[in-house]
Amino acid sequence: MYRGRLWTMRQYAGFGTAEESNQRFRYLLQQGVSGLSVAFDLPTQIGYDSDDPLAAGETGRVGVAIDSIDDMTALFDEIPLDRVSTSMTINATAMILLALYVVVARRQGVAPERLTGTLQNDILKEYVARGTYIYPPRPSLRIVTDVCTYCEAQLPKWHPISVSGYHIREAGSTAAQEVAFTFAHAIAYIEAVVEAGLGATGFGRRLSFFFNAHNDFLQEIAKFRAARRLWARIMRERFGVTDAKAQQLRFHTQTAGSTLTAQQPDNNIVRVALQALSAVLGGTQSLHCNGRDEALGLPTEAAAQIALRTQQIIASETGVTNTVDPVGGAWAIERLTNDLEDEAIALLEQIDQRGGALTALEQGFIQGQIQEAAYRAQKTIDDGSTVVVGVNRFANDEPSSVDAWRIDPAIESRQIERVRALRRSRVDAPWRQALDDVRLAASGTTNLVPPIIVAVEARATVGEIAGTLRDVFGEYQESEQG
Repeated sequence: MYRGRLWTMRQYAGFGTAEESNQRFRYLLQQGVSGLSVAFDLPTQIGYDSDDPLAAGETGRVGVAIDSIDDMTALFDEIPLDRVSTSMTINATAMILLALYVVVARRQGVAPERLTGTLQNDILKEYVARGTYIYPPRPSLRIVTDVCTYCEAQLPKWHPISVSGYHIREAGSTAAQEVAFTFAHAIAYIEAVVEAGLGATGFGRRLSFFFNAHNDFLQEIAKFRAARRLWARIMRERFGVTDAKAQQLRFHTQTAGSTLTAQQPDNNIVRVALQALSAVLGGTQSLHCNGRDEALGLPTEAAAQIALRTQQIIASETGVTNTVDPVGGAWAIERLTNDLEDEAIALLEQIDQRGGALTALEQGFIQGQIQEAAYRAQKTIDDGSTVVVGVNRFANDEPSSVDAWRIDPAIESRQIERVRALRRSRVDAPWRQALDDVRLAASGTTNLVPPIIVAVEARATVGEIAGTLRDVFGEYQESEQG
């Protein structure tokens, strides 16, 4: 028997105001969570302040509203950033949120080199699966590489990017597409950072991934095994990386929100447990379990605790962590692993033939593949050939017994007043100069992170910094493509 290893147990927190999210952070840390995952609201993700007309009705709805350094300071109040690993689900504005985090750490007396965590910072998947982009793909890729090169120099323990297959799968892709398109994006990022002066080996040691744990139990285990094997091969054969640490697939897994149902929501507890177990058997290093009320709204405290206990039971009671690759050698698992790897390789070859991931997404190829897979999957649910318990089989008319979380509508007005009060109280000259310096850096080739750190220290808002970059880079408009 080979001794296995435990994973970092994470739970998402972040809704409404920074103060409310801070209370959830403290609760989760008391409950034994070893890493925090932060979700931000939609305006924060796409670079609008809470008082922007385009943010109306969205403040704090799907995550915490962060407009400025004041919000970020409140979010991590009394959270020791030198002892907590923080994962941030943020992409188009990832650079700004990282700058805010670094400044908050400084205020706590924590040097950047002591910070540990992960920034999602995976902009390419936004164009093919999720949609929270701001700028066109090519300047967005420059922002990603600026973050990576800055972290290489200043944040040695930080993972500057987490390449996400999770949202690709949530958009409707197959398991093989999830692996292939995620790796196509990762290849594009490595090529970009190498061109920017980083080495593939050093970057490979800090690269991380984010995958989905879906319903097909054996297929999901095989998917993670195939992904680990294929990534090592890509690093070795495509980039000439021989360092074993740089060939490793370090990945976080989240259970599949798209599989959870509003009907009979207690069934979701079972779905989440099986999905989480598949990730552990497949070798995940970090795990998040969704709440049973995922299809109804943000998780209640009770739902979050059940999700956390699910992880703790798997870790502490099942014995599955005592063996590395415990299902390896089973004929069904090995066949599925081989088949998934072969299918992913074939998809990667098609992307290479189109000139790589960036060109493939600009042509609409990846989006089209995902949309077709999603359509086929929904058809099988509609015709009953794919069973969804409580929906198209074993249904009943009983109302849900789960009380969904409801966001207080007054949060929006409070957050609007907060950001407006910040603008009234700040010193004008440093703020204007800082934004001018951000614009100058964006117009040239200077790394954008240092001037953005200065800007957030001068109390520039997320929307103002993102808007400054919009002025230089433009804004992406999706179009119909074949």
